[in-house]
Amino acid sequence: MKQVYFNLVPFDSGNTLPIKIAGNISRIDNQLNIKYILSGNLSTIVVPQINNNPHRKYDLWERTCFEFFLKPKNTNKYWEFNLSPTRNWNVFRFSNYRENIAEEMAFDSLPFTILQQEDIFTIELNIDLDKIALHSDAVELISQKDLDIAITAVVEDKDNQLSYWALAHPITEADFHHPDGFIVSL
Repeated sequence: MKQVYFNLVPFDSGNTLPIKIAGNISRIDNQLNIKYILSGNLSTIVVPQINNNPHRKYDLWERTCFEFFLKPKNTNKYWEFNLSPTRNWNVFRFSNYRENIAEEMAFDSLPFTILQQEDIFTIELNIDLDKIALHSDAVELISQKDLDIAITAVVEDKDNQLSYWALAHPITEADFHHPDGFIVSL
């Protein structure tokens, strides 16, 4: 098993939200597990209410949302996973940096667990990497490749302002898709 612990940092170094976003990501063969732990004074942020009928939804990043990006090593193609505290979700694939976005139809659901307490919120997902083919006509699967991974989050505060959190912010604007943000290898 390969496992990496992470701490996300806000894009704005002047961010004063009294929260921390940490977690871990691990991989065993074709199974990937990611767990986010949002802790601190959660009363200062907006955590949307859980939807008892979760579904695929666009624009989840416009509110508090947890995201990660998977890119097979030495390729340009990558996938974006969006996990909302509402339990709504989406998965997109790109052929290159921000090019040819399409919903990844290999997933018809994305079940993840949520645990919310007064000062801690966790969200955890296990996925089978065999669902994602490297190319639509290829038999080689993403699970047979080393992955470069970007781990990110969007947090909405009580004033409806968004802050952008990531492992690294490689350019002068918040850009979760930037290739230099894929700094975890599994």
